[in-house]
Amino acid sequence: MSEAQPLFDVLRHSARTEVADAFERLVRDAPDHRLCRINALAFAAREGLDEEETIAGFLHASRLGIFELSWNVLCPGCGGVLDANTSLKTVQSTEYTCALCAAGYEPTLDEMVEVTFTVSPRVRRIGAHTPHELPPAEYFRQIYWGSGIDLPEEDYEAKVDEFLLEALELPPGEKAVISLQLPAEFVIIFEPVTHAAQFLDVSGEPTRERRNLGLVFDRSHRHHETLSLPPGPLRVSVENHAEVRTLPSICVAGEALHALLGRRRPFLTAKRLLSNQTFRDIYRTDTLDVDQRLKITSLTFLFTDLRGSTELYERVGDLAAFDLVRTHFNVLNEIVAAGAGAVVKTIGDAVMATFPTPDRAVTAAMRMREAMRELNEERGSEDLLLKIGIHEGPCIAVNLNDRQDYFGQTVNIASRVQHLATSREIFATGSVLEDPRASGVLSDRGLSPMAHNVTLRGIANEISIFAIP
Repeated sequence: MSEAQPLFDVLRHSARTEVADAFERLVRDAPDHRLCRINALAFAAREGLDEEETIAGFLHASRLGIFELSWNVLCPGCGGVLDANTSLKTVQSTEYTCALCAAGYEPTLDEMVEVTFTVSPRVRRIGAHTPHELPPAEYFRQIYWGSGIDLPEEDYEAKVDEFLLEALELPPGEKAVISLQLPAEFVIIFEPVTHAAQFLDVSGEPTRERRNLGLVFDRSHRHHETLSLPPGPLRVSVENHAEVRTLPSICVAGEALHALLGRRRPFLTAKRLLSNQTFRDIYRTDTLDVDQRLKITSLTFLFTDLRGSTELYERVGDLAAFDLVRTHFNVLNEIVAAGAGAVVKTIGDAVMATFPTPDRAVTAAMRMREAMRELNEERGSEDLLLKIGIHEGPCIAVNLNDRQDYFGQTVNIASRVQHLATSREIFATGSVLEDPRASGVLSDRGLSPMAHNVTLRGIANEISIFAIP
């Protein structure tokens, strides 16, 4: 820690002091497992810190080398990590398969890709830096399960023992035999390193006859087919053809396992991080590959534009107009960042921003309108008349023109909704106001949006547009 002290001192120049202090205490005092794949949202809640300030702090700390950032593809079923990546560039857009759940999933950045932070070995060495030396239970806790599983702190191993019948550490190239009595339960032989599983449906009359089963772990055989066996003695011969140690584990897929996996908590998603202004400022173009296309099932887009900006330049002159427009950009950037959003790009006098949820976009839009009103009152003019459009829906994250951008019909609709607005108007689509949190923001302020249906160029069906007073 003494060698890392200068890093924390530098961190305090870019992160909130209380956040940096909490990081320093964590790195100094926490047990190893709490420094591996840290859930930023859970950490903020535990320390009583603001989520956005905590996320920004982790990003700045990762840039300094205090933490290492990881993009982990998760199984929606069991919460296991199907693929761990140091960069989003290596996340595949094709299907991932979970052997434990016997299911395949097309990855989306909403809930299937988490972002976690692990302490750097230059700051503090922990067991997870050499994962193939971790005991089986700790491998599951620190390496296999994602940060969305709320694993117990105090009695974790006791909880695991409730469903774990046998576990074995098998070095590469080695063979072993596991002998056990099969209970009348659904049993899974699972190997978390190579992600292989064999299902055993154990039922019927018990037998004293010993059954034999052979399994090879080599990263290619998934053993999805289910075998039916009677309760009784079983001899499992296992061979490790992988290049690393494997951990054949025999589990009862019963109430104890399901109770553990059912303990879920929010985690930092890739979607949320891509819509984070601090992340975009630090990582800029180093996010996606040029040919990469990753799906997002729901993202909220906000477009703004200044009405009559051409006339503004004519009326007050280029220099004064430029300064005024730049001030307007600075205000909008601050509002977007404060609302957990990010400015994707500016186009002339227009802004394209994203937010993880519709309510944040609606709140930001009303703050923008009020901020422009205050600027106009200060100047004694009506020079800054903002038009705002909001839409929510699926899209694709892409790398376009050397920047992380978005593509799809949702983006097109959001842009065209903004073009329908006149000065000082906020137009939002039905998909935005159908979100309970967004409608709650308006009802809390006593606002009743006026609805009308419109036809947009390139869109086959009419859509509902709501003017927010």
